[in-house]
Amino acid sequence: MAELFLTNVRVVDGSGRNPLRDGALLISGNTISWVGERSTAPDIGEAKVVDLRDNTVCPGFFDCHVHFALPGGSGNPYEAVSVPASYRTLAVVERLRVTLHNGVTSARDLMGIDAGVRMAVAQGLVEGPRLQVAITMLSQTAGHADLTQLSGFDPMSYLHGPETPSPLIDSVDEARKRTRQLLGLGADLIKVASSGGVASPNDQPEWLGLRTELVRAVVEECRAYGNKPVAAHAIGYAGIAAAVDGGVRSVEHGYQLDDELRRRMVDQDIFLVPTLLETMEDLDPHKTSPAAHAKSVTWHRLAQEAVGRSAAAGVRIAVGTDAGLSPDHGTNLRELGLLVKFGGLTPMEAIVAATRDSAALCGVDDRLGTLESGKLADIVVVRGDPLHDIESVGRPDDILLVMKDGNVCSDRGGFFTPVDRWG
Repeated sequence: MAELFLTNVRVVDGSGRNPLRDGALLISGNTISWVGERSTAPDIGEAKVVDLRDNTVCPGFFDCHVHFALPGGSGNPYEAVSVPASYRTLAVVERLRVTLHNGVTSARDLMGIDAGVRMAVAQGLVEGPRLQVAITMLSQTAGHADLTQLSGFDPMSYLHGPETPSPLIDSVDEARKRTRQLLGLGADLIKVASSGGVASPNDQPEWLGLRTELVRAVVEECRAYGNKPVAAHAIGYAGIAAAVDGGVRSVEHGYQLDDELRRRMVDQDIFLVPTLLETMEDLDPHKTSPAAHAKSVTWHRLAQEAVGRSAAAGVRIAVGTDAGLSPDHGTNLRELGLLVKFGGLTPMEAIVAATRDSAALCGVDDRLGTLESGKLADIVVVRGDPLHDIESVGRPDDILLVMKDGNVCSDRGGFFTPVDRWG
């Protein structure tokens, strides 16, 4: 499509400014060329006029913590060992599609898919959100990335590609080398596990994972290789402290933060990605283990109680869900309602967290995250007014239109004819 004039729409631009009640956008190719009140629109020439029927347009949403290689709550991750690699690949393709069609136009995959999936999406071979990939997650032996069962079987190789190096590092030298290997394989960021986890078989969330010196070594290597960011799986206090001491860019989960660590995160401009959606379903003891179920009950309640204090302390929050672990793919935007419910954010603040602030965490806020002239035309039209019903963004039927790069990806609202969409 050459030019589109999207009109009769409420504009929530992702900046936190008051919405435009009677707004419009002019899209030229893959770029937003103008946004404002409809009455002040420039000459639109021969642009196609699209009436959005008094719904709301937002920037494309982000999920900064997904796992496309995992099936979500409707599946069992250990089923991966029983199917061919081709089936696992095609399952990822479907998860990418449903995530995009339900409003997430950018995502960070923090373990499981490689740079080839990112390339396939970027080149239009498959539908999906813009991707950043960590490829795998680094931890020490018997840490969060060590899934070895009591039988000795290690399923990790079935959860990412065969070319992926071992995620286990037990010294500073190994940390540096593995970081370089992953960056050489095209990783956009590195994920470390500085605490134990809920679903992992060999540790507890409060246990210290990678020590500060290993985290710091990874951070140093990433800075030397193009200033790539480091995300830390960190649930318990000791792991969060190691991540903050090591200089990571984001703390994923952060359930046992205290006021001092929150202050340090603010001072160091470290983001928190709370992943509240993952806490809505306690782990099924039949799919994991009774011990993992018991861990989830305790730590999920702690997560829900802690996020509001982090937001009130001024910690920058980006949106992530752990989709694929227990949340199903395509349910990602339910996270915004949870940030309002548990975190005390306003609906506008939740939208900003999922757009502008998540774009800043991903280092792409110069071209994504807000509806502004010159930025890429990733937009989502939500039924009604999400500032009055934030739950609407989490209901797929209320995601009426998704555009990425100015192209129509999903049009439940029927705003375009098939000829408009596909030419």
